[in-house]
Amino acid sequence: MFNIAQPQFLLLLLLIPLFFAAYKLYLVARRRRISRLGDSELVSALMPDASTAKGWLKVTFFSIGFFFFVLGLSRPQLGARLQEKESEGVEIMLALDVSNSMLAKDYSPNRLERAKLAISRLVDKLQGDRIGLVIFAGESFIQLPITTDYVSAKVFLNNVDTKSIPVQGTSLSEALMTCARSFSTQSEKSRAIILITDGEDHEGEALEAAQAIAEAGIHIYCVGVGSPGGEPIPIDGDLLKDKDGNIVVTRLNEKILREIADCGNGVYIRAAAGEFGLNPIIEEIRDMESQKFKSVVFEDFDEQFMYFFAIAAFFFILEMMTGERRNKRHLFENK
Repeated sequence: MFNIAQPQFLLLLLLIPLFFAAYKLYLVARRRRISRLGDSELVSALMPDASTAKGWLKVTFFSIGFFFFVLGLSRPQLGARLQEKESEGVEIMLALDVSNSMLAKDYSPNRLERAKLAISRLVDKLQGDRIGLVIFAGESFIQLPITTDYVSAKVFLNNVDTKSIPVQGTSLSEALMTCARSFSTQSEKSRAIILITDGEDHEGEALEAAQAIAEAGIHIYCVGVGSPGGEPIPIDGDLLKDKDGNIVVTRLNEKILREIADCGNGVYIRAAAGEFGLNPIIEEIRDMESQKFKSVVFEDFDEQFMYFFAIAAFFFILEMMTGERRNKRHLFENK
């Protein structure tokens, strides 16, 4: 398997056409300066050793060297083999509310960013457990399938915002059912859903979904984000208003979240500024029976950058050794 570890450096390849353009502009400017000195043909005759072709050759050598240098910076890698990896733990699906109400600022900087920070810290503490992420608003979407790749989990998490789901609203039942369908076929008893939301359910049927999920042996834990008193929702530098022009206030609905947790044989915790609530829930989940998971992964990536750097150095040396004057041939010349 071929892999590019740092593909962002490949954007530097866009500079290569500029090298040729810059040299062309240099030649045009030099020709204009020469024309000011007198007749261009006469001036050229006075400089018989000057070679434009060698100048182009130097630019070409430099560009080829730069090309391989950039490839080396991007860290090309080769996967040595496929290997079956075994881990032991539980499977956890996180359901994160990304509706506009999560922009309320009763947490710093807002509900959504505070939740993402808490999830990121949670991922840092996982060992062997498999984790997945579902984001939801008016509909739900699997942002990250169940995995033990914690680095990828944090990358996918960082890309989440309120625009990740185009349909606004909050459907807790759809989010729960999407999570329930996302567990692997290897898990049986060690499955848990952590629902992170302010609890504003615009669709209903959340309790029916929680009951069906619990009957499948999946535990549901809820983290309530927000304040019962309510907060306005900032949108594009203004406050969100309804069709009548009234400021919309989003309130934490603890009642529905407690009921979902009760139906799902889990617990409900209200997020606080200090302890968001995920750590106590993880302690609860760790009491569940651990299960062994098997997955096939690529391992032992071999770095290849040094070969590209060596090729780049070769062409850079060629560029430095190439002069801009014509070769003088004295051998076999008639005197």
